[in-house]
Amino acid sequence: MNNLCVDLGWRSINKHGEQLCGDRVQIVEPSADSVVMVLADGLGSGVKANILSTLTAKIISTMMASNMTLENCVETIADTLPVCEVRKVAYSTFTIIRIEHNEYAELIQYDNPLVILLRDGKSLDYDKTAMELGGKTIYKSKIKLQENDTFITTSDGAIHAGVGMSLNFGWQRENIVEFMEMIYDKDFTAKTLATILLDECNKLYGYQPGDDTTVSVMKVRQRRQVNLMIGPPTDQADDEKMMGLFFSKEGKHIVCGGTTSMVAARFLHKTVQPNLGYLDPEIPPTAAIEGVDLVTEGVITINRVLSYAKSYLADNEDYSKWSYKQDGASQISRLLFEEATDINFYVGRAVNPAHQNPDLPINFSIKMRLVDELSDALKQMGKRIKVSYF
Repeated sequence: MNNLCVDLGWRSINKHGEQLCGDRVQIVEPSADSVVMVLADGLGSGVKANILSTLTAKIISTMMASNMTLENCVETIADTLPVCEVRKVAYSTFTIIRIEHNEYAELIQYDNPLVILLRDGKSLDYDKTAMELGGKTIYKSKIKLQENDTFITTSDGAIHAGVGMSLNFGWQRENIVEFMEMIYDKDFTAKTLATILLDECNKLYGYQPGDDTTVSVMKVRQRRQVNLMIGPPTDQADDEKMMGLFFSKEGKHIVCGGTTSMVAARFLHKTVQPNLGYLDPEIPPTAAIEGVDLVTEGVITINRVLSYAKSYLADNEDYSKWSYKQDGASQISRLLFEEATDINFYVGRAVNPAHQNPDLPINFSIKMRLVDELSDALKQMGKRIKVSYF
C-alpha cells in the first residue's frame, strides 16, 4: 500500500447550437484505492450522440464495477455497438482508464485520440498492444504509476479544434502534447489542467465549437490532509477537547470565525494578529495566529468558498477569481480544492450572539447548512471528508 491517490477532473463543451453534449464521462470507484474513468464519444452530435455515449459509458462502467475483466467489458460493448453503414465506424468510441491500488494504470482505447501521458511534465510514449475484438482494433496498455503521472484523455473534438478557422488541419495530438508540456505545473489539479486545455480548444473554435469536445484528466498524487475548524463548541468545557483534537491532526490548519480564533489562540497561548486590509471588499480580512496556517472570518467567507466550489464542479468559470488572490475565501479554496485530498471539519455548535441580530441574514442553521453543502461539494470533487461536531 502506498500513499498515492488519483485526482480526476473533466470538462465538456457542446457543439455550437446543440443543447446536449454527445460525449460522456463516467466515473466508478470499485474500491477505496481503485477508480475507473470511461470517456465515450457518440457519433455525430445532439440527442442521438448523447444517448449513445451515455449508454456506452454506463454499460462499461457498470460492468467494471462488477469486477468483470477489461477484455470481457470491451468485447461485450464492441459486439453490442452497431456500425454506421455510411461512415463504417461505430456509433460510439470510448477510452477506459482503470487505476488499480494506485500502483498500475490499465488503458483500453477504441478510436478516440490516444491518451497523453505526462511524466515529470513531459510526454511519455508508453507501450500499446493491439487487440482485434469483434472486428475492431482496440489498444491496451498497462503502466506502472509514478507520482505526478498525468493522463489526458480527449474526444476527437479536441483534435478538430480550429479546422478551417485558426488552423487549416485542426489541432493535432502532437500540438496538444506541446501545449500541455508548456503550461504544465506539478501543482495544477486535474480539473485545472482540463479547464486550461478545454478553454484553448474553445478559443481555437472561435468560441463556436464545430464538435462536442471533452477533456478528462487523471493525475496521480500524494495524499494531503487539511483541517478546518469553524465555531466554538456548545459547552465551553469542551474547548480544550475540541482544540486538542484539531491541533493533533497532521496537515495544515484553518481556523474560521472571530470567537473560534480567540479560543484557538488561548489554547496555543498566542495572540490574534488582525490584518486590516480588505483584499476583497465583500470578504472580511484574514488574521494570523502563530501555529495556525490560515485564520479567517466565518460564515461570509465560507459562503464564498461554497460558491467557488459549485462553480468548480460545474464550468469552473470562477477559477480566475480564487486561483491567485489572497483574500480568505480564495486561500481556503486553494487549500481545499487544489492541495487537500483528505479534509477534516471541526464544527462548533455554539450560537454566536452577534448572529441573533434580526437585521443580519445569518443564523445557526445557515452555518450548519454551509458546512453540509461544502462537505457534499468536496466529496463530489473526490475528497475524503470527515465532519466532527462539538
